[in-house]
Amino acid sequence: MRLHLLDRSSIDNTSITVSHNCYPHFLKIWHFHEELELVYILKSSGTRFIGDHIGKFDCGELVLIGKNVPHMWLNDDSYFDKENPLEAEAVAIHFKENFAGQTFFALPEMSAISKLLAKASQGIRFFDLTDTLKNNLLNLSNYNDGIRFLRILEILLELAQTESFEILSSNGFINTFHKTADDKMNNIYEFVFNNFHNAISAKDVANHIHMNPSAFSRFFKNTHRKPFTRFLNEIRVGFACKLLLENKESITHIAFISGFGNISNFNRQFKLIKGETPRSYLKRHQKHF
Repeated sequence: MRLHLLDRSSIDNTSITVSHNCYPHFLKIWHFHEELELVYILKSSGTRFIGDHIGKFDCGELVLIGKNVPHMWLNDDSYFDKENPLEAEAVAIHFKENFAGQTFFALPEMSAISKLLAKASQGIRFFDLTDTLKNNLLNLSNYNDGIRFLRILEILLELAQTESFEILSSNGFINTFHKTADDKMNNIYEFVFNNFHNAISAKDVANHIHMNPSAFSRFFKNTHRKPFTRFLNEIRVGFACKLLLENKESITHIAFISGFGNISNFNRQFKLIKGETPRSYLKRHQKHF
């Protein structure tokens, strides 16, 4: 997945852009942009990529993504079948972190929203949405600029106060992504995302970016604050979580197609990274899908 920088700035000279889109499928591009993004999925399903997070998405999902966080909603294969009448529909809201002014969110009354926007740097998925929140999201495009501005603040305040959410990407990935000045780490991420389901090693990645394997291992650990093997296993486990929630494959099969050579290593790495077994993870999360 080649990473792209997109321009999501408003063409109408407004601080907030709201679009209600309905297409055969969502944009199939791994991208990032300066604006924060709040996405409410109304129709479609597929795989959610945010930072180093990989997970299943479905209709009714609400996600807040911070500025410059790489992400993509990749629809299921059936959405790319021209003979299939499926639709991908979503409300997408884009705004700069200072859309209300340079110091507005520094006010004591805005501290909850300020903390929410900071957490968005890792991506946040919300569930158990209230009817009021859903209606505000659906009607945003119908309001004039002033009312829309107030409704956005109401939405952000409600999200800041909810306890029904999960953080998606690891802090280590986001910090590394933001601090990397050249394309080396991006080339590493692209290679890993395209090949994690295969039997790859640190040596394979080192060869891909033309580095000595020992030098690569030191570089990666110093930059990412974790060994490459740990990072690779986190990507594989994230993909396995997505497959578990789709509930279409056996746990043993998921272990192999996620890149693990055997079921015992899969179970061990899954519990090390997620703090629970694949079976207990599935049972705990199924109620949200």
